[in-house]
Amino acid sequence: MSSTQSLVALIKAELKSQGLSYAGLARELSLSESSVKRMLAPGGEMPLSRVDEICRVLKLEFAELAGRLAAQAPELRELSLEQERAVVASPVLLLVAICCLSHWALEDVLARYRVGEAEAVAALVQLDRLGVIELRPHNRYRLKVAKTLRWRPQGPVMQFFRERVMADFFAGGFDGEGELLTLVHGEFGAGHARELAERLQRAADDFARQHLLDQRLPSAEKRPYSVVIGLRSWVFEAFRDLERPGLGLTRTPNGRSR
Repeated sequence: MSSTQSLVALIKAELKSQGLSYAGLARELSLSESSVKRMLAPGGEMPLSRVDEICRVLKLEFAELAGRLAAQAPELRELSLEQERAVVASPVLLLVAICCLSHWALEDVLARYRVGEAEAVAALVQLDRLGVIELRPHNRYRLKVAKTLRWRPQGPVMQFFRERVMADFFAGGFDGEGELLTLVHGEFGAGHARELAERLQRAADDFARQHLLDQRLPSAEKRPYSVVIGLRSWVFEAFRDLERPGLGLTRTPNGRSR
């Protein structure tokens, strides 16, 4: 899809979300409804001055619309093994990488953590070399990976998570405002499992989109949240030990069940 088509698609989506019809937009722009339909149709022409007028009607800044357009650019959803090894090799680099995935400015990182500016900038430079971000003037950057980046299941970052993070994360009570911990077990076909995994991925995408939308809120009104989504063909080890031979899950040579 071209940039123009993508821009028109964004405008249409915003019109729909605000409940504004083509007729309503036409009235606001002092145009006929047919003119608006032609303008928003495939192949239609829309000068920048008209885009500015539409942004005014939608109460959107053009910069915000452009930012959404840039956010739709193709993104990496998984790093290579070498990239992950490099990211996890340094605690500061991993910290800055996670902050970048959360769209923190360099000033936010320096204000929150005991990291020197030179060290943080060096981490940004390294992330640029690794292809995680595109470093821009004044230490600004553009993410080149998806907000819902998928760490390799058996890769270095997930290994770090299992060894250093998982116990700390699950030690919480999950009883605070907006918090949830639930464990549901069931049996169904592999095809349905794939469908469920896709729906869970969409939930992760929704989480990422909400994060981007709430960037406009003052810092005092935001709290850090993390979501861990897991779906696995699995039986609790103590229960596996009670299964009758030949009737339970089989085990692979590395000890995992399947």
